[in-house]
Amino acid sequence: MRIADIPVPETVAARGALTLAREYHSPALTAHALRSWLWAEAFARVDGITGVDHELLYVSAVLHDIGTVTEFDNHTISYEHAGGHVGVALTAGAGWAFERRQRVLDVIVRHNWPSVDPERDAEGYLLETATALDISGARPDALPEEFVVEVLTAHPRGALAAEFGACVVDQAARKPETAARRLVDGGVVQKLAANPLERL
Repeated sequence: MRIADIPVPETVAARGALTLAREYHSPALTAHALRSWLWAEAFARVDGITGVDHELLYVSAVLHDIGTVTEFDNHTISYEHAGGHVGVALTAGAGWAFERRQRVLDVIVRHNWPSVDPERDAEGYLLETATALDISGARPDALPEEFVVEVLTAHPRGALAAEFGACVVDQAARKPETAARRLVDGGVVQKLAANPLERL
């Protein structure tokens, strides 16, 4: 498996998502988003997940943390809900039908669930699994090592551990009823630092 085996969707929505990520995210957060997409596509192959909407998965992965940035942070709802609504707005402009726009919201929100049933939501399962690897170090040996090294070389982790850890702690303090509080209570800061991907 190589990065070249995973085509970037050449669509208005996909290009728009990447543009937003690059304009609003830090370099570390953009790299995290792109790694999450690549991990998700790789897990689809490893776990035998079929029928994936690849454009939906790409848009959701690239925008899944955009609700953490100042311009899209919402003081009343979780960062994953805020980011999901950015995805809804973007895909409305790209002409997506209502039901498919709502799927972007679902997938982004579910990336912060403890687990997602792949039978219920293939894209949600893949993004949750991918972000669990990139943030918490879950299933570090599930993907081919050569592919993991290639992805990390193309999209380095940089200051992700410190930056995202501080971000989630801030979200949890301001919005203690959201998933950010559960992540912090579950040791996400420590998991970020101990993630084996940090040592590759």
